Amino acid sequence: MLASFLSEFAYWFLLFIILLNISQRKIAHSDGKRKATILLAVVMLVLQVLIALRLQFQLPEWLDWCSVALCILVIVIFNKAFWPFRFRCSKCGKRLDFNHIIGCDENLCEDCFCEKFPEYAEEKRRKTMTAEEVREENFVKADKVSDINWDEWEPTEKCVLTYVTDGGRILMIEKKKGLGTGYINAPGGHIEIEETKVEAAIRETKEETGLDVMDLEERGILRFQFKDGLRMLGYVFFTSSYSGTLVEETDETRPFWTEIASLDYSAMWEDDRLWLPMALEGKKFDGRFIFDDKTMIDAEVIEEESNEDTDSES
Repeated sequence: MLASFLSEFAYWFLLFIILLNISQRKIAHSDGKRKATILLAVVMLVLQVLIALRLQFQLPEWLDWCSVALCILVIVIFNKAFWPFRFRCSKCGKRLDFNHIIGCDENLCEDCFCEKFPEYAEEKRRKTMTAEEVREENFVKADKVSDINWDEWEPTEKCVLTYVTDGGRILMIEKKKGLGTGYINAPGGHIEIEETKVEAAIRETKEETGLDVMDLEERGILRFQFKDGLRMLGYVFFTSSYSGTLVEETDETRPFWTEIASLDYSAMWEDDRLWLPMALEGKKFDGRFIFDDKTMIDAEVIEEESNEDTDSES
């Protein structure tokens, strides 16, 4: 009778073990518990062999109970290998869910497991992120300009810079607040909604210097990726046509004229020294930069072919 029961039980037990082992394979850090399920299956198979031998040689039925007792004794003696399963977190005592009972050799709940294995927590987090969130995170994590897919890159802010020249002089401002405080730069700011970049350049120059500018020439595009997630697209304009009286100072800026030959690049953003000399020579450019706060991590400035050069070659 016992032999018949164990034969039926073994069939369902081995089926359960197979399904359990398949489930364990999907759970991180579960090698120990996977081995335990296999060992339990081996014990069950050994028990079946012992019962089969007893039946084959027509030995007394009480030997079946001895075989069961022997298998149980082995499991008890080597309980750490056969039964590593726990129902509560070994660290915080929280009741474990099914996956952390059958998996996770450390017998930790989800929170404690993520704390011990931050790489798992990171992988889990990224799996729940949308494609847009992954793309934005890749922008932030990039340390090289070449690491960024600039075709997918979209700015969070758009701004303008307007350089006003007068012979050998150039109009600059000292930034008193906001992004770039303490640096000197050209007059400029954000492009407002329903405002063109030229309109923004004219408005910002007026607000920060008091001068009215006209006949603006676009010479470059700047793309800034900041480690804090800010993505800024800037348009660089030049002009020597202006009117009005220069204001002494505003709440945000202090405008001043300086000689182009004596520009202090050490007081500017790091990227300026890479493209401003090129722009002052009348060349057009496309710049891409990665910044961590005020520190430039990587940069690429490409001189663009002017229309005049294209026309002369054609």
